[in-house]
Amino acid sequence: MTTPHAHVPGASIFDRLEALLPFVSKPIQYVGGELNAVQKPWDSVDVRWALMYPDAYEVGAPNQGVQILYEVINERADALAERTYAVWPDLEKLMREHQVPQFTVDSHRALGDFDVVGMSFSTELGYTNMLTAIDLAGVPVLAAERDDTHPIIVAGGHAAFNPETIAEFVDAAVMGDGEEAVLLITDIVRDWKNEGRPDGRVGLLRRLALTGVIYVPRFYDVEYLEDGRIKRIVPNEADIPWRVRKFTLMDLDSWPYPKAPLVPLAETVHERMSVEIFRGCTRGCRFCQAGMITRPVRERSITGIAEMVENGLCKTGYEEVGLLSLSSADHTEIAEIAKGLADRYQGTETALSLPSTRVDAFNIDLANELSRNGRRSGLTFAPEGGSERMRKVINKQVTEEDLIRTVSAAYGAGWRQVKLYFMVGLPTETDDDVMQVAELAREVIKAGRAASGRRDIRCTVSIGGFVPKPHTPFQWASQLNHEATDARLHKLRDAIRADREYGKSIGLRYHDGKPGIVEGLLSRGDRRVGRVILQAWRDGARFDGWSEHFSFDRWMNAASVALADEPVDVDWFTTRERQQSEVLPWGHLDSGLDADWLWEDWQDALSEVGVEDCRWTPCFDCGVCDQMETEIQVGPTGVVTLPMPTVRTTAVLAEVDA
Repeated sequence: MTTPHAHVPGASIFDRLEALLPFVSKPIQYVGGELNAVQKPWDSVDVRWALMYPDAYEVGAPNQGVQILYEVINERADALAERTYAVWPDLEKLMREHQVPQFTVDSHRALGDFDVVGMSFSTELGYTNMLTAIDLAGVPVLAAERDDTHPIIVAGGHAAFNPETIAEFVDAAVMGDGEEAVLLITDIVRDWKNEGRPDGRVGLLRRLALTGVIYVPRFYDVEYLEDGRIKRIVPNEADIPWRVRKFTLMDLDSWPYPKAPLVPLAETVHERMSVEIFRGCTRGCRFCQAGMITRPVRERSITGIAEMVENGLCKTGYEEVGLLSLSSADHTEIAEIAKGLADRYQGTETALSLPSTRVDAFNIDLANELSRNGRRSGLTFAPEGGSERMRKVINKQVTEEDLIRTVSAAYGAGWRQVKLYFMVGLPTETDDDVMQVAELAREVIKAGRAASGRRDIRCTVSIGGFVPKPHTPFQWASQLNHEATDARLHKLRDAIRADREYGKSIGLRYHDGKPGIVEGLLSRGDRRVGRVILQAWRDGARFDGWSEHFSFDRWMNAASVALADEPVDVDWFTTRERQQSEVLPWGHLDSGLDADWLWEDWQDALSEVGVEDCRWTPCFDCGVCDQMETEIQVGPTGVVTLPMPTVRTTAVLAEVDA
C-alpha cells in the first residue's frame, strides 16, 4: 500500500523519483544537472513555465527551440522555466505504481505545479507522449475538464500550424517563432494573476485569444457538411478574431540565443553546439512545410554568427559547431563565414559542420574550409526526387548533371562517402520515377570511381515516405497508401541488389509506409482525429516516432473505434485529394501564405513548372511579406575577415570542464 505524500507546490520530488531510478534503463536522463542549466527559487517569480519536448531526453535535450525559449524566459526576473521530457514506458509504469508525477529535470518539480506547460512539436508523432505527460502530471487530458488549479497547455513548433487534431487536449497554440510569443504569454499570465485571476481560467484564455496571435480552440466552433467535409470554422464569442496570425521574429542578431547552450550529461543524438545562421527559406520546395511556414528569409550577420560561436564554445567546451538552417549553404556570406571561422580556430580541435547541403549550393572550397582541421565526414545531399520530372513537380531545381558534377568534385577531393536523400510517394509519381533513384545512384558511383581512381567509395541512398503537410502547395494532394509505398521501395531495393557492378557500393535505408499514414492522419486531420489519438493512447500508444514502439494496427483499430459514427475514415484524411473549394481544418490559421498562391503553385506542380527563389528574383506574391509586414533580410554586410578571438587558456578550459 502506497503512503500518500503531502505535496508542497514547487517542492522537489526527487527523493521519490530517486528510489525508482535503479529499476529503469538510462536513469541518468532523469537526474538533470547539465552544464548551464538554470534553477530559480519558486517563490521569487510570478510566472512559472515547464517546457516539454515530447520525446526521450536523448532526442529532446539538444533541441534548439526549447533551449532558446528556456533562456529567453529565465532571463526575466519575474519568470522561470524548467524542462521536461517524455519518460520511457519502464519509468512510466513505476511512476503510476508509486504515484510519482511527471517532473522537470532542472529542479524535479511536479508538472502540475506550473502556470504554463509549453509543448514543442517538430512532428505529430509526439502527440501520445504529450497525453502521457499530462496524465502523469495529474492534469485532465481533456482541456474542457481542467479548472483554475491546472496549468494551461500551449502547443508550439511546426506541427502547431494545424493544432486541430489536438484541439481537445491543448488550451492554446502558437504558430511561428516562439521568442516573442513566450514573452507575451508571460506578460498576460502575470497580469491576470496579479489582478486576482478575474473570470478564472476562461478569463485568462480569453485574454490570450484576443491578442490575435494565440489560438485558443475553445473559442472556435467547427461545423460539418453531411459528407464529412468542414462547412465552416467560426468564433463562438464576440471580439474573438476570425483568423489567428503567426509570430515572425525580425533582426535575428538582436536575439543571439542560446547564449549558454546546455551540455547534457547523458548521451544525446547531437553531441555538438549549434548556431542558427538564418531562419526561413524561399527555395520553394513544394513538399517542405518548414520552408513555407518560416518565410521570409532572415539572415544573421557574419559577425553575429562569429560571436555566438565563440561564446558558445567558451561556455560549453564542445569541439563541434553545427551551422544550422533549412539550407545553410544558401547564406549569402557562407563562404566568408566558413573561411573566417576556419581561420579563427585553425590549429584547435574545433570542427565546423553543415547539415544536408543543396547540390547546387555546394562547392569544394566551402567543404574544404569546413574540414580544414582534418575531420572529413561524409557529405549529404537531398535531390528528393529520383527523376528530372519529379524534381520539376516538387520544385527542386537540381539536374542530374548538377548532382554528378558535385559528387565527382567531392570524390575527387578525397571524400569517400556520399549520402543521398530521396522521397517516395510524391504527387504524380510513377514506379519509373522511383526506379530512377537506382540509376542515379549507379551514375554517382560510376562518376566517383572515375574522379577518385578508387573503387572503395560509397553512396548511401536514404528514402523517406512523403507526407502532405498543411500550408504547402501539396496540402490538397492525395497521399500514397502504405501498400503502394512499400511496393515501390521493394522494387528499388531489388534493382540495387541486382546491380553486380555497382550494387555493393550502394547502401539503401528506408522505412515502411505505415508510420507515414499515421503521420498524415495527424498532420491534415481535424478535431475528429483527436478521438483517434485519445483511443490510441488509451490502447497503449507511446513513442510513435520509434519503430520499436510504433504499432500501425493499434492506430487503425483506434481509428475504426473513434470514427465509427462518422462519415470519414483514415483514407478520407490521407489518400483523398482535396478540392480548392474545400474548407481546410487550418484555414483560419494565418501563416502569411496566400491560399490562391498556394493553389496556383499546386497547379504549377501538376504542370511540372518550376518557380525561382524570390531572394534573387522579383516577388511571386506568396503573401508573407505584405500580409505579415515583414521583409527578406539578407547580406552582404561587407565583412570579409573576423577578429581573432582571445586564446582560450588551459585555465579557462579547466573551468569549463569543472
